[in-house]
Amino acid sequence: MRGAGGVEKTIWDRLFLVLVAAIYIFLMFPIVLVVLLSFNSGEFLAFPLEGFSLRWFEALFSNTRFLEATSYSLRIAAISMIVNGVIGTLAAIYVARHAGNNRDRIRLVMTSPLLVPEILTAIALLFYFYEIGIGTDYSIGIQLGHIVVTFPYVFLNVSSALFNFDRSQEEAARSLGAGGWMTFRRVTLPAIKPGIITGCLFAFVISFDIFNISLLLKSLGRNTLPLELFDYLRFNFDPTAAAIASLSIFLTFAAILIIDRTVGLRSLRF
Repeated sequence: MRGAGGVEKTIWDRLFLVLVAAIYIFLMFPIVLVVLLSFNSGEFLAFPLEGFSLRWFEALFSNTRFLEATSYSLRIAAISMIVNGVIGTLAAIYVARHAGNNRDRIRLVMTSPLLVPEILTAIALLFYFYEIGIGTDYSIGIQLGHIVVTFPYVFLNVSSALFNFDRSQEEAARSLGAGGWMTFRRVTLPAIKPGIITGCLFAFVISFDIFNISLLLKSLGRNTLPLELFDYLRFNFDPTAAAIASLSIFLTFAAILIIDRTVGLRSLRF
């Protein structure tokens, strides 16, 4: 049997395709199930559905605690995205252009939040913030924690863009009389913009969904949306929880769609 490209497909090729399809179905089924349950007309999180209804989304948007938690999560995620967009880009440029023989060591330090379990990072930050007097009385602790954890996503994406960037374009701009800032603004920045956009969107989505950092570093009386959902599920088991989860899923898919429409998913090469 030959495929569309004229290459003969063996039984192993077909078995491999079946295996890949089964893995995708296994991974996607919980996500699809949660979205379906958010439209359930029944009183509890149960499958099969008892009917179709938007009542749980209405309950979600009429609950002031969930709205405040969503607003709080969006604010923290937006600040993390903006701050990391700046410092992550600068760090990537330094490592790619000026780190020299220490490049690998510095890159390891920059990506260490991805290598260390999140709960250990949260505990370490909690102890450190108390030692320097920040504590959890204000939102600065949780904000700094989100910035630390999401920093590698911007750093890695911008580093990837810089790695694939042809520096002869900068040399050409310099030879034509452009200064350092003009070269960066007119040549380097447009070339690495896909990496910056992708990294910032990843940082936003990851920050919005972080749980452990938020749990240990949150200020008194303030919950992010994941924490509010956790508290809600301890005493309630209705599809409102599924509606909240669907909101996070929709946000993640929206970020992926934006990445695809702006820079293209094919550009994500590390």
